[in-house]
Amino acid sequence: MYQGLLHTHSLLRWFLLIVLVLAVVSAFRGMFGKKGYSARDNKLRKYTVILTHVQLVIGLILYFVSPLIKGALADMKTTMASKSMRFFTVEHTVMMITAVVLITMGSAMAKRQTEDVLKHKKIAIWFTIALIIIFMAIPWPFRADIGRALFPGA
Repeated sequence: MYQGLLHTHSLLRWFLLIVLVLAVVSAFRGMFGKKGYSARDNKLRKYTVILTHVQLVIGLILYFVSPLIKGALADMKTTMASKSMRFFTVEHTVMMITAVVLITMGSAMAKRQTEDVLKHKKIAIWFTIALIIIFMAIPWPFRADIGRALFPGA
C-alpha cells in the first residue's frame, strides 16, 4: 500500500503542477488583459482545487503510514538534526499544507468576486504564492540529501 500511494503522490504532482501553472498563466492574462472570467478559467480553478485536495489526502495518508515518518516522530531530536528527516517530517508537510490553504482561500475569494478582473487577480496572487511554496517543498532530484526521482521507479 505504501509504495502504491507514494507512486501515486509522485505522479499526481505533475498533473497538479500543470493545472496550477495553467491557472496562474490564465489568471495573469485575464488580469492584465482585462479579459472576462470564462468557463475555462472556472474549470481550471476547480480542477486545481480538486487536485490539490486529492494530493493533500494522499500526502496525509502517506505521512501516517510511512515507516520513515514513524521512525522520525519517535525521536524528534535526531530528526531535527538531520536535514533529510527534518525536510520530510516537518518542512515538506508544513509548506504543502500552507500551499493547500492558500489555493483554497484564493479559490474561495475568486468565487465571491463580482468583477472578472478581480476574480483573475485573486487567483493570480494566491495561486502564485502557493506555486512558489510548492516548488520549494518538492524534493527535486538536484537537492542534496532530500532529492527524489522525478518519476517513481526512475
